[in-house]
Amino acid sequence: MNLAVIKFSSEECGICHKMSFYDKKVAEELNLQFIDVKMQDTATYRKYRKILLTQYPDKSEMGWPTYIVCDSPEGEFQIIGEVKGGHPKGEFRSRLQEVLNSTASQN
Repeated sequence: MNLAVIKFSSEECGICHKMSFYDKKVAEELNLQFIDVKMQDTATYRKYRKILLTQYPDKSEMGWPTYIVCDSPEGEFQIIGEVKGGHPKGEFRSRLQEVLNSTASQN
């Protein structure tokens, strides 16, 4: 599997900025590729928009930030799970680990 966590955030979001101090590090410690998508970065957003819209067709239920864990984000992706909103570092790690554990138990 080629698992990645894609962070959808906004440059104006204070919680998104606060989490940027540790989210990439936590993802990499869990052997996940980390992709940072700012909604204002139209080129990057267009590249991963299909993944976001698959999970949130009208974007109404997404949190800030929204982390989508998926397999093969560059190709025929499969969404594994997500973590929404701001969390302290330890809780963020636990929530990402829960997503990974649910994937492992399905295989």
